[in-house]
Amino acid sequence: MTKYVLFDTETTGNQEEDRIIQIGAMVVGSKGSVEVYDELCSSEVPIKVEAMEVHNITPDIIEGKAGFQATKFYNDLNILNSENNYLIAHNIKFDLGMLEKEGFVNKMKVIDTLRCSKHLYPDANYHRLQYFRYALELYKEEQEEAMKHNITIKAHDAIGDVLVMKLLLSKLVSRVKEKYAGVNPILKLEELTHTPVIMKSFKFGKYKGEDIEDIARSDVGYIKWMLKSLELDEDLKYTLERVLENV
Repeated sequence: MTKYVLFDTETTGNQEEDRIIQIGAMVVGSKGSVEVYDELCSSEVPIKVEAMEVHNITPDIIEGKAGFQATKFYNDLNILNSENNYLIAHNIKFDLGMLEKEGFVNKMKVIDTLRCSKHLYPDANYHRLQYFRYALELYKEEQEEAMKHNITIKAHDAIGDVLVMKLLLSKLVSRVKEKYAGVNPILKLEELTHTPVIMKSFKFGKYKGEDIEDIARSDVGYIKWMLKSLELDEDLKYTLERVLENV
């Protein structure tokens, strides 16, 4: 029976040396059963101040906690780790990378709600989870959902973000049904996860809101500078490389 592991991590930072200090997850069964995980864990890597600013986890909060590999989630994740199940996150490359640092070798199929949202909501100003929380009015549903699972909602808290992601996933499933009639929505989301997105416009910078192809024709130097100088997400990098081929 297929299970869907929706998860989110909070970490000591976002660099190579950083590690998990909180895991939030909801394991959803095919008949709607839900198991919730909300666990803090320790790390030998100090928490960066910039990370504390985001998630409000300070060293005293995790003092004396066991490491990530001792969490119930890590144990259960390894039991669930088969190609029959799905691992789901918003920007899964980052969170899965964090799991891999702990020795986890994924065998599950994956769905990235971030990339899927780019495909299915291409005109959205942003594709951040908290943006969709308000843009799709998920906040109107989240309290009822939280009460069902005894979850306290806080922004940039692992389990709170997982709850919002679960609601977003439902919206993405509905969107697939609208756009791709007769297609299995979960299989389509898996496919979209592995399909690069061609971005239409810039979401930041001096050309924010302008068409990328237009800028490639009028200021190709800027496109080349971005590729050379900035750390870009996969889809924007893919888009810029493709438009350069046609200049």
